[in-house]
Amino acid sequence: MRLTDTSLAAIGLVLALGHQAASAQAVSEPQAENTSSEDDRTVFFDTIIVTGTAQGQSKFDTSYAVSDVSADDIQRLAPTSTADLLGQTPGIYVESSGGEASNVYRIRGIPNEGSNQAFQEDGMPIYPETQGFFFFGDGTMRADIMTERFEFVRGGPAPVFATNAAAIYNQITRQGGDEPEAAARLTIGDTGLYRGEGYWSGPIADRTFLSAGGFYRYHDGYRDNGYPSDMGGQFRVNLRHEFDNGEIRGFAKYFDEQNTFYLSIPLDNPVTGESLDRFIDFHDGTLNTPDLETAVFLFPDETGNTVREQRDLSDGRQTQYINLGFDVDWTFFDNWTVENKMRFTDGDLSFDALYSSQPPTLADTFAAGRLNSAVAAFPGTTQLGYFVAGTDGATAFDPTAGSGLVVANQYRSIDAVYEAIQNDFRVTGDFSLFGDHTLTVGVYATNFETTGSWRGQEYLLEVRNQPTVLDLAALDADGNVVGFVTDDGTLGYSSTLLAGRSEIDEYSLYLNNSWALTDRLTLDFGVRQVEREGEGAFFLTSRSDLGDPTTLADDAVQGFNGAELPREFDEDYTAWTVGANYDLTDNFGIYARTSKSYRGASEFNLILPIGAQTTEAEQYELGVKYDTDLLSVFATVFQSTFEPFNATLFEVDPATGELGFVNFVGSVDSPGVEVDFSWRPLDSFTLNGAVTYSPSELGDFVSASGAQAVSANGNQPIRQPNYYGNLQPSYFFSVGDWDAEAYARVNFVGDRYVDLTNNTLLPSYETLGLGVTIDNGTWSVQLVGDNVTNAEGITEGNTRNDQISGQGTPVVNQGRTIFGANYRLVLTRRW
Repeated sequence: MRLTDTSLAAIGLVLALGHQAASAQAVSEPQAENTSSEDDRTVFFDTIIVTGTAQGQSKFDTSYAVSDVSADDIQRLAPTSTADLLGQTPGIYVESSGGEASNVYRIRGIPNEGSNQAFQEDGMPIYPETQGFFFFGDGTMRADIMTERFEFVRGGPAPVFATNAAAIYNQITRQGGDEPEAAARLTIGDTGLYRGEGYWSGPIADRTFLSAGGFYRYHDGYRDNGYPSDMGGQFRVNLRHEFDNGEIRGFAKYFDEQNTFYLSIPLDNPVTGESLDRFIDFHDGTLNTPDLETAVFLFPDETGNTVREQRDLSDGRQTQYINLGFDVDWTFFDNWTVENKMRFTDGDLSFDALYSSQPPTLADTFAAGRLNSAVAAFPGTTQLGYFVAGTDGATAFDPTAGSGLVVANQYRSIDAVYEAIQNDFRVTGDFSLFGDHTLTVGVYATNFETTGSWRGQEYLLEVRNQPTVLDLAALDADGNVVGFVTDDGTLGYSSTLLAGRSEIDEYSLYLNNSWALTDRLTLDFGVRQVEREGEGAFFLTSRSDLGDPTTLADDAVQGFNGAELPREFDEDYTAWTVGANYDLTDNFGIYARTSKSYRGASEFNLILPIGAQTTEAEQYELGVKYDTDLLSVFATVFQSTFEPFNATLFEVDPATGELGFVNFVGSVDSPGVEVDFSWRPLDSFTLNGAVTYSPSELGDFVSASGAQAVSANGNQPIRQPNYYGNLQPSYFFSVGDWDAEAYARVNFVGDRYVDLTNNTLLPSYETLGLGVTIDNGTWSVQLVGDNVTNAEGITEGNTRNDQISGQGTPVVNQGRTIFGANYRLVLTRRW
């Protein structure tokens, strides 16, 4: 790991805080009680974990890798998104540079981004597929003041307690209790962020309890789009009634969010290598533009008539759903429990985003490449010229007055409607037979369906922040316009069109047994048998000329032709786990675990022309747990093997320049170690950290057709670092009657590559966050800043064009950059 200015500053901060803490201890005056530090000493391992287990157990007693983040921890971290919160956990690599939704997160080097991880709320998914049709787990879940805590299970029993899961991320929400309580919170950020949230919880009748709350937020955005980035929120009501032998719970949640999706930007001039930072700022620049708030999509319907659809890029990703649930817990025979969880979800998605596709080129080069087509289409053409889109050639545009570059990006217009019903029924009981057993037998059933469409067309843009959309016109010798290569900036109407429908039924039977042979030795084993059937259809398309003789943009437009290609799958697989936990002493334990999880066919295999292939991930774990007043450590050595790595890439065909699906097959091997720790040398100083080292390696890749082989053996998987993590020092002190905490967060990410052949590097980077909180129990005031040194980090690359062989440069020249320095003030009132 290289020591950059950021890491040196962070080390200096840690030393300074430690020095201040030591000095504080030497002062003869009595110090204010450090409640935060004392809480840390009991919470790290004493939290009762409910994820990946049939009955709650302390974190120290688990025989698998699990981390938890309390509501206070979430407030301290002040994450920018659900993915950002995931990234504070060992073993989970995250790119949170895409905004609040649809980020990248991987568990222990498994390369399928998000699809092998189950997102749950109170033990059940919001939607059975972690990756629905362009709505992903992190995009349907938000932490707010109603969140009690998050639990993150990595490997272990995840394949038994969730389908298609090598990990489970479970958000646990507040339930009403005997004592009424409430809180309100206001967050104001220097990026135009205004967020209000609140909740109330308490009894409303005899043995009946209510908890209700949520948030609403307006945000200009971390990048300068020229329009708001994020708007919306969620509201949730939890109702609970207790009986002598159990309880019933009902809830309703309404989610309505609108989020901008940030994509890659050009970083360097591809000809000169000069930085483009003065045209499109590294930290807050974007190719999103208000010019596309009135984008027009033209395409033929099934009868051949031309349809005109207006889209608005500022609408971003609009996700709406209602999630209803009803749970029952009932105890009988004193030690047997029946638990049933039912969920119903109904939602829709409308998604507008500008995706990077081709790299930028010199304006003259781009025009020269299209001159022959223009000459053939428009007699008298001798040259091409640039104009401001939509002016019919009246307003000339000179790209050389700026960067001299133009770029073609794809506007994607995506719509989906989805619905799901799920039920999980389980029976758990204790019995003795050569030791004490806790046995769980359950059945999970679901039916879920989606109808989705994805339409894309390319726009021609200048290269600068909030670019002008350009027309490329055919000119005669006198400079008169005789035709257009584009039409209102569009290079090709409806050049991409994919749509279909899907319906999937799943039935899973699972069993888990925890066998306590002695007070210190426990064996665990579990199995999940999954049966899945899916049927759907891919809607067939054909290309046609819409007949406008003044432009080339409508010459090959895709439209639905009324035909469907039926698609179906029928699959079954058996996931399992075996583990053991041995507590050598009351504060030192070890565990071992092996598991196998699967990723079966999904909705994408029905809606899109992508072949279904079941993949499997084997994980082997050996862990150590150590807990004293000075130090708490949860460390795991792991080995993950994933195969076949079925990489379906949406690649540009070099021969045609068009985007299409290319399927590559290989494998990924990921040895590693992950460490979650808390060091408390003084009552007034704590250092927490989550660190992962995992040198993942690829096996040889070949295209499914055998037409293209990729020499990738021993290479790092795309965008997967060998090391990543964070360190969080905290110093506790008092200001009058207020308890205070000053803290830092250093995030670090190692080198990665944009391509399978490891030709183009994504350099390592580190960021420094700072915060201070003062609290008197009723009022809390927090000031927090992210990336305060404006460190430069690059993620992703240009995934539409460079995943096979890179960008032609040793270091990335087009990518999705991390957000720059930003600050938030958080005011909380509790009563």
